[in-house]
Amino acid sequence: MKNFKVNQTENFRKRAHDLIPSGAHTYSRSDHVFPENTPAFFTSGKGAICQDTDGNSFVDYGLSLCSVSLGHAYPTVTEAIKGQLGKGNSFSRPSILEGELAEELVELFDNAEMIKFSKNGSDVTSAAIRIARAYTGRDLVIRIKEQPFHSFNDWFIGSTSKSGGVPEAVKKMVLRGSYNDLEGIRSLFEENPKKIAAVILEPMTFEEPKDGFLHKVRELCHKNGSLFILDEIITGFRWDLKGAQHLFNVKPDLFTIGKGFANGFPCSALLGPRELMELGNLEGPVFLLSCTNGAELVGLTAAQATVKVFKNEPVIQHIWDYGRKLKDGMKELIQGSGLSDHIHITGYPCRPGLSFQETDLASSLELKTLFVQEMIKGGILMDHIAISYSHGENEFELTMEALNSTLEVFSRCIKNRKVKPAIEGKVISPVFHY
Repeated sequence: MKNFKVNQTENFRKRAHDLIPSGAHTYSRSDHVFPENTPAFFTSGKGAICQDTDGNSFVDYGLSLCSVSLGHAYPTVTEAIKGQLGKGNSFSRPSILEGELAEELVELFDNAEMIKFSKNGSDVTSAAIRIARAYTGRDLVIRIKEQPFHSFNDWFIGSTSKSGGVPEAVKKMVLRGSYNDLEGIRSLFEENPKKIAAVILEPMTFEEPKDGFLHKVRELCHKNGSLFILDEIITGFRWDLKGAQHLFNVKPDLFTIGKGFANGFPCSALLGPRELMELGNLEGPVFLLSCTNGAELVGLTAAQATVKVFKNEPVIQHIWDYGRKLKDGMKELIQGSGLSDHIHITGYPCRPGLSFQETDLASSLELKTLFVQEMIKGGILMDHIAISYSHGENEFELTMEALNSTLEVFSRCIKNRKVKPAIEGKVISPVFHY
């Protein structure tokens, strides 16, 4: 295990909590969702490695909430941004790049005729919901309860445990179905005839769609006059260059992309057919997306440079190959340690999932806390698993080394029935409670 320095971290942490609710501007980055030995702040990153305020280095599997797809400070993206900065970043009229990147993405995706850019996933999923409601003249939306996040806006947050400040009327406008439960979603349509504007879902998180689930939900939507919306903020540019919709051969009415397609820089997009997207023209009824920095040039430049790498190099293949090797390696060590009943590796290789089986000894969150805590001691940040083009053999070997040590501790705690005493501080807490 590494001997980490912790000289400055607590000073920075106290200052952050004094000034920022939860100490971070994104809840998923806050102290609550990490063990206490997690580095409180990162100061730099290169490739798949990040460095904290005390100079400690970690292999990064968080990748800025899955948004860094090529690697931190990826040279071609960084150079493209440097070239743009000397020319200005935001003007009073559109830039040529807005049209160029729009054309590239519309040509790339099979189911797109028009596009609208913004800065984050919340913006564009909310815009998709607004179009659906305007197009159908209906208010209700169905989402998948196992999928934790679509937007910080009222329409979604009102359906979560963090619904304070959302009007009661808005809270009632989102219904919750389950992934791979077609009959449950069908029942929601039957209970609310001609009231549902859309179903919105990620094509896949960690559970694979079964028995044509995505296609059947789409058919159910169209049979009932509703729109079928795919949130590809995470799956886009990981499952397939053309998104998970292409991998599963399913056609959404509207879909969103973000995160990985700009390698961690702020850029997202809503895409769809002309008939729907033109509702957002000034002549149309929908005030779609209009923010000062919606098309600033650093984000668009990063996106264009990132997409170029995806097109010209085997990024998707590498993500799948590394993920497959990582899943296989982790499963082998977990099975060899006799811990298969406690730690599960799920999902597709392009985005493996970690889950922990609750026992009479400890809750799943306590088990996860212990696992992440021990991986951090080995220089690996793995609260979840995202893979970049920069993860290579060195990162893999470091990960396996840390995992081997982690499993030794984990196994000893299970054998001695002393899981909770091994946790060095608080147990992690998710952003939402369901």
